[in-house]
Amino acid sequence: MIQNVGTHLRRGLASVFSSRTSRKSASRAEKDGGVMAEGEGYRNPTEVQMSQLVLPCHTNQRGELSVGQLLKWIDTTACLSAERHAGCPCVTASMDDIYFEHTISVGQVVNIKAKVNRAFNSSMEVGIQVASEDLCLEKQWSVCKALATFVAHRELSKVKLRQTTPRTEEEKTEHSVAAERRRMRLVYADTIKDLLTNCVIQDDLESRDCSDMVPAEKTRVESVELVLPPHANHQGNTFGGQIMAWMENVATIAASRLCRAHPTLKAIEMFHFRGPSHVGDRLVFKAIVNNAFKHSMEVGVSVEAYRQEAEAHRRHINSAFMTFVVLDAEDQPQTLPWIRPQPGVYLSYNNVSSLKMLVAKDNWVLSSETSQIRLYTLEEDKFLSFHLEMLVHVDATQAFLLLSDLCRRPEWDKHCRSVELVQQVDEDDAIYHIISPALGGDTKPQDFVVLASRRKPCDNGDPYVIALRSVTLPTHRETPEYRRGETICSGFCFWREGDQLTKVSYYNQATPGFLNYVTTNVAGLSSEFYTTFKACEQFLLDNRNDLAPSLQTL
Repeated sequence: MIQNVGTHLRRGLASVFSSRTSRKSASRAEKDGGVMAEGEGYRNPTEVQMSQLVLPCHTNQRGELSVGQLLKWIDTTACLSAERHAGCPCVTASMDDIYFEHTISVGQVVNIKAKVNRAFNSSMEVGIQVASEDLCLEKQWSVCKALATFVAHRELSKVKLRQTTPRTEEEKTEHSVAAERRRMRLVYADTIKDLLTNCVIQDDLESRDCSDMVPAEKTRVESVELVLPPHANHQGNTFGGQIMAWMENVATIAASRLCRAHPTLKAIEMFHFRGPSHVGDRLVFKAIVNNAFKHSMEVGVSVEAYRQEAEAHRRHINSAFMTFVVLDAEDQPQTLPWIRPQPGVYLSYNNVSSLKMLVAKDNWVLSSETSQIRLYTLEEDKFLSFHLEMLVHVDATQAFLLLSDLCRRPEWDKHCRSVELVQQVDEDDAIYHIISPALGGDTKPQDFVVLASRRKPCDNGDPYVIALRSVTLPTHRETPEYRRGETICSGFCFWREGDQLTKVSYYNQATPGFLNYVTTNVAGLSSEFYTTFKACEQFLLDNRNDLAPSLQTL
């Protein structure tokens, strides 16, 4: 029984590829002592391109390129990019959410680009961009963007990947956010340990017309495939793209059983490979429609592998969730029948990614410096972000642990009158209710409901992170007693600068209601930023040997 996992991880940022010239010029630039960071002379050394002409044998019943075939090409291109960086064979570990913006027709060309965004110990994130090209009309369309994780593998030695060096602004942003995306993939994997377990969630069945509902059981599909040599890669493992293509096939059948029409795949939510399969394995694919909405439906797919027919235990090697629509002759989505879902719940936050993207921006401007505390600003659209920075003679881990406990923030921040822990989401994420004094001419004090997410460094040189973002909780609604405030993106980063020396940085993307307060400080008319940050420094110095026992398990 495949369960619905209500809300899944969403990828915050798609890969961006700048225009490039020949690989020969890039290689020559590297040999001459460096690669140009901007301009036509630069090309990422891990970039791989593939172009395929769509033939009738590649299409589905609508005369469009089969998504399964496209997934094969995407996986192959990404694998080649990963192997170019690793210098050894690589296998697919996961493929993040994919959203298909356009379909591709017979006679058009598919252009795929892939490059390594960041390398970790033995795994790496590869960004993929897919575009279609009409040779007759000389037009191109973006089809989809994706992120894949590959693992390097050698038979006789342990792999230790060399780190990538981002050069363009886009590459630096991708490199920074990749670590948080990696953590979110691991969290996502832990939530889908068994798609056969029934879960219960609240649903809106009471508000629906249930007279013509389709039983979920009618959409169930089970199919088996024997892995043959043509299905395997150069290492003898089943192509990740081939497994994804088979998964798309059974998901399409399940969706068709609900809508009694030819559905179109619009989105895929993360393929996660739990283990390899090999030539001679039997792969069992199971699919079912988890839920149907007005114009879309979600199909869950799982894959199990076994070697011999007599084996009682099957290995769960993959799972994914796919969203389908049914289009009419004008390519408009049609209304779908209701289905009684097999529900489940998953709560996730994309908090740290937002902060890391803010940190990674390279157009911060130094506005003032007072007693070795620097104030930077960043103007973008309607937001004015600020960034405070100082060096503190405290170990980075100690500073991180002390400021992770938001309940202690009133000890140094006069803008926090009280902080209450509302919910411990997991070991590294907690929700707090914060009450602050009134600002400026306000008569009411402010309150905030904030998600605090703390993260340890992923690699050497990465910072410790504490990210803050406002969230909504039914148990803590806005009350007349307070004026509800909001923090879009704020938090701390801690870089180890030496033994017992840490660079502490605070970032805040100010909302319009907070702008007057920010601009007053930036203009030098107020010293509240400075005094608050100095109080933070003194708090760290006074308490560096007095860590809360609950935080020492980090």
